[in-house]
Amino acid sequence: MPLIDVHSHFWRYPDHFQDDFRQQAKRAKAGVEMDLTVRFEDYQRQSVPGVRSIVFGGKAQLSGLWVDDRDIHDYVAAHPEQLIGFLSLDPTQPGWEKEMHFGHQELGLRGIKLMPMYAGFLPQDERLDPLWKYAEKHRLPVLLHTGTTFISQAPIECTLPRHLDPVATKYPEVRMILAHLGHPYEGECIAVIRKHPHLYADISALHYRPFQFYHSLMLVQEYGVWDKLLFGTDYPFTTVKATLDGLRNLNKMLEGTALPRLNEAAIERLIDRDSLTLLGLN
Repeated sequence: MPLIDVHSHFWRYPDHFQDDFRQQAKRAKAGVEMDLTVRFEDYQRQSVPGVRSIVFGGKAQLSGLWVDDRDIHDYVAAHPEQLIGFLSLDPTQPGWEKEMHFGHQELGLRGIKLMPMYAGFLPQDERLDPLWKYAEKHRLPVLLHTGTTFISQAPIECTLPRHLDPVATKYPEVRMILAHLGHPYEGECIAVIRKHPHLYADISALHYRPFQFYHSLMLVQEYGVWDKLLFGTDYPFTTVKATLDGLRNLNKMLEGTALPRLNEAAIERLIDRDSLTLLGLN
């Protein structure tokens, strides 16, 4: 079975970003602007053979990011054996329902990416009921950014994993992925994914804070929810190989201590998980 990366991006950098976003993004890397250029050849070179990836752009007018779904369609069409495309929505903007229908029915994109904090909305807002009903009817998995950001105007309240609890209660058949394990609200994320059968979390962009990552996965282990975690990278912020190395090296930093070890067999099962089947994408 190929490795499945449930969290990768496509955009044209810097064209799809407003200057304000680019300037604030320097906070992520100690004041240095990151090169977020996406090249499929670079992704593959820093990956493993046969990897399949879910890819999306992002729409958040409040924060200054907007990637047309046609760009995602074209990127996927160039690499159809490796890539699965998701459409993106900003429900604060007019015409989002039309974009949802177009992205799914005309472009053939197979899931939905939401950025509640970056766009400034709560996922349980009743104005989003048409989105959740559509996702449930058409069996479209939904991946949502949960966790921190460097964008000052993005309200943290909108990113809290707890807000997916009422949505999952109302629309229990919708498959959801809570990105980044809700970092730094991992405990809250774990509480939410544990109680809902079709809610999962990905571990994208966490390995470069290894001690925090260790604590997060130990919490996963203690709550017994290893089976609810999916492998993801957050490319181009990091890569498949770096993420694999980060996961597999966590226990090594504990040498010489009495700290409890992460279950390495569970880590390998996470890496090998058939996420596409879990999400209804096979």
